[in-house]
Amino acid sequence: MTTAEPQASDSDRTTDGTALLPGSPGGAWRGSDYIASIKDEREVWCDGRRVDVTGDPKFRPMLTTLAGLYDAQHLPDRADEMLHRSDTSGNLVSLSYLAPADRDELSRKWANSHRWAEASYGQLSRVPDFMSNVVVGLYDFRHELAKVDPEFGRNAENYYHYCRENDLTLTHGLGDPQIDRSSTPAERPELGLRVVRRGADGIVVRGAKQIATLAPYAHEVLIYLSPANYLREDPSYVCWFAVPLATPGLRVLCRTSYTDPGVFGGLAAHYDEQDAMLVFDDVFIPMDRVFLLDDSATAVRGFGELNKWSLYTGQLRYYHRLRTMLGVASLLAQAIGVETFRQVGDLLGELTSYVEIVRLGLAAVDAECRPTTSGLLAPGSTAALDAVADGFSTRASAIIRQIGASGLIMQPSEADLRTPDLRTVLDTYMCGRELGVKDKSRLFRLAADLVVDRFGMRQELYETWNRGDPARVRSMLYARYPDLQRCETQARKLAEGRIDHT
Repeated sequence: MTTAEPQASDSDRTTDGTALLPGSPGGAWRGSDYIASIKDEREVWCDGRRVDVTGDPKFRPMLTTLAGLYDAQHLPDRADEMLHRSDTSGNLVSLSYLAPADRDELSRKWANSHRWAEASYGQLSRVPDFMSNVVVGLYDFRHELAKVDPEFGRNAENYYHYCRENDLTLTHGLGDPQIDRSSTPAERPELGLRVVRRGADGIVVRGAKQIATLAPYAHEVLIYLSPANYLREDPSYVCWFAVPLATPGLRVLCRTSYTDPGVFGGLAAHYDEQDAMLVFDDVFIPMDRVFLLDDSATAVRGFGELNKWSLYTGQLRYYHRLRTMLGVASLLAQAIGVETFRQVGDLLGELTSYVEIVRLGLAAVDAECRPTTSGLLAPGSTAALDAVADGFSTRASAIIRQIGASGLIMQPSEADLRTPDLRTVLDTYMCGRELGVKDKSRLFRLAADLVVDRFGMRQELYETWNRGDPARVRSMLYARYPDLQRCETQARKLAEGRIDHT
């Protein structure tokens, strides 16, 4: 059994020996080169069909969006904020893969993340910048992995350089299949991904992982364990590794696409990043792509360490999504002349407060940056922002639905607008206060995309669950709050009448 990853010749390496993808010059992608790079033998399925994501009409729109985002990092007005010169190969590489060692580098990293998130209006939960930052976390954690096995540490370091020099687009798979949550892999082996064979050259894994967002468009998948399942009874279920999506035996099972090629515009036409279950049918993983085996204790510590930078970029992306929602809500209110109504102003003010709370939280987390044990500079904890994100998102959607009301459902289609027999009626009865029917209908259909249709509902589910079970997130925030003992001491003094004004 062999891996699908081709072997690099001397001409397919950087000057420091890092392997390059075949046919790639290395460095930050341009859109056309990125599209060509994923035209391979990956096995992607959707609605009972095996699809070529580079040509299928339901997958091509998102691919075009990603290609545009990759091209944008080379634009003269943003290249300095998104690219830098590799200190090993000399190529221009993405700042998403920058391992920041000081304040200036961390600030440059966040400026790049803002560019990615703003350019996609906060709609791409797995914008490539996110997983690049997970790989930075893996690199930062390499010394701890080396304590388990020196080879694991070397593998993590080499993989970081490989991803950076090739600007890899990654997905990850953290969750187990949703089969029987009352059981465990010890009772039902199919519930978890596990190592079934080991050798000096690598391991063979069997099982499935979900939900792998962006998987059809990624070069590789990084597998590690979520907090819900890293304490395994059987060590064979503890495995961290990376593998190309085009590896034999790996199948990508996508949900039904939300893209309708026959419908004008819509968020899904640009930002349906897809979600998938990854099925590993005895897939061989070369040992140089294995980062951890068997050690649950290291997996427990490692999850937070891997995600120090990505959790911040996730909140940053969420901030831009909230800004988009505020803009849409405000325009809806103006379109139908209710922006000055007191109760509508109250709703818009509430939504504005969520935007500002997240902005201020991001600034505070950044201000609390601290050095890591490997010498990098990482942001502070996002735990408090993570704990309120699902509530803010749910409430923001409700506000848009409350302002838009029935207008989110009853709007003319593009075909209606093109029909002469209907146009006079539409101009008369479906316009806005100072907005023609075409502009008003497009605005309200955009709002419906955000908070009513399946694309919007998928986004809301994502915001609720992607940071983990909301109850667990809040419980852990309380349990780990560093100033809790002082709060309790102050409350105890008040209760006992020992009031101290000094």
